[in-house]
Amino acid sequence: MKRLLYFLPIIVLTACAELTAVIDTYNTSAPLTEADVATGLREALRVGTDSASARLGHINGYYGDEMVKILLPEEADIIVKNASKIPGGDKVIEDVILHINRAAEDAAKDAGPVFWGAIRQMSITDAFNILNGESDAATQYLKSSTYNELFKLYNPKIQASLDKEIAAGISPNMSWETLTGKWNKIADNPLAQMAGLNTVNVDLDAYLTEQALNGLFIKIAEEEEHIRKDPMARVNDILKRVFGS
Repeated sequence: MKRLLYFLPIIVLTACAELTAVIDTYNTSAPLTEADVATGLREALRVGTDSASARLGHINGYYGDEMVKILLPEEADIIVKNASKIPGGDKVIEDVILHINRAAEDAAKDAGPVFWGAIRQMSITDAFNILNGESDAATQYLKSSTYNELFKLYNPKIQASLDKEIAAGISPNMSWETLTGKWNKIADNPLAQMAGLNTVNVDLDAYLTEQALNGLFIKIAEEEEHIRKDPMARVNDILKRVFGS
């Protein structure tokens, strides 16, 4: 009898542990509710956008990543190809490329909260479509449904960054104006036009905003794919439950 009393707590604890395991298994295998899916997808986008904007917001986040590095607009190709004709042209071009990428990196730091405002508006139907969609379905949904709004919110940050001094007395806008100004003086004469040279007139902040957002969406798509395919990327229980299903 004493031996039975001695083992009784162990038997009870073991039974409780087994019962808990059964309950946990049942809860894990229970069908996902609409709320689960919506919460999981919103959380995935929050994690993805926060991670992408943080990575791009570091020094060389854009400039050091060939996939998203922002180069001069196509309209400026004629300048790049003929840079040697402009005194100090090569250095000015490299300065502009560096500065516009620094401007994008500066703006990317604040992109996360901008995206989160749009993520909260996702409907239940959208969530299920995304869950069963392609590996970048959430990213494409976010891009198609919020791009214009994000552009309007993001563009002022880019404009402010372009006017911000990167070095003493130098801003990206000033570098761009110096580059295009020197080129346009050469191209804006009859002989140059006869030779096929054209002046360059590009809305730099609009171009830069588009390129910065495109790069951001590329990185968000990478994060989404990781969450969908790599269990280690599912950093909390709701992501594990939704994407583990």
